[in-house]
Amino acid sequence: MTLEVSIAPCLEDNYLILARDVDSGQVATIDTPDADAILAHAKTLGWTITHVLNTHWHPDHAGGNAKIKEVTGAEIIGPAEVRRIAPLDREVGGGEVVKLGATQLDVLDVGGHTLGHIAYYAAAAEKAFVGDAIFALGCGRIFEGTPKQMWEGLQRLAALPDATEVFCAHEYTASNARFALSLDDDPTLVARTVEIFRRREQNLATVPTTIGLEKATNPFLRAVKLAPKLGVADQDPVAAFAAVRSAKDTFKG
Repeated sequence: MTLEVSIAPCLEDNYLILARDVDSGQVATIDTPDADAILAHAKTLGWTITHVLNTHWHPDHAGGNAKIKEVTGAEIIGPAEVRRIAPLDREVGGGEVVKLGATQLDVLDVGGHTLGHIAYYAAAAEKAFVGDAIFALGCGRIFEGTPKQMWEGLQRLAALPDATEVFCAHEYTASNARFALSLDDDPTLVARTVEIFRRREQNLATVPTTIGLEKATNPFLRAVKLAPKLGVADQDPVAAFAAVRSAKDTFKG
């Protein structure tokens, strides 16, 4: 079983993400930030979209569902919350399984950014499609959930094998890197940020990342270590995470 993935920038800072099961030829778009861009990219690749896999309900993730469905007839799969703004054929939540041809995708509960946010993990292909749950050196804002919910979701992702490729939905990495450097001078982080800034100066993507790299450098996964720099001595991981998330919410840089 082989899962091919192709990404391209769209909207202001989103990525469209297409995943193709090579054995069957079935293709999923992970979310629908820009239907026209997604359809054009699929056409360029010679791929036919058969599935939409939504991670959460926000318009830059589900806003193109109706058009993708109209043009391709794709089955739309995602959390129930997607129905707030867009069509959905099948509801899924944490612990369920989605099949894309021969590829099995395990559904992970990663709520917090939104209450029903999910991610899709293809263990055999070592790939995870995470929406706005985690970013390269960052994580999503907590719009609907709680720090505890968000932290627990991040821990589910951190528990995946280090080699897992992580496809997040936005190019926020340079800003995230500046925030991370404001808290930490770890040599591994510093070396990573040098490469990030080089890539962004050349308008190159910093996605995908890997679970191992995020565990080593992402301030939200390293919150307990970093929280004292924010004046939080409590070693409770949820309190530490909340402090780092609050600091990022007000960070100017």
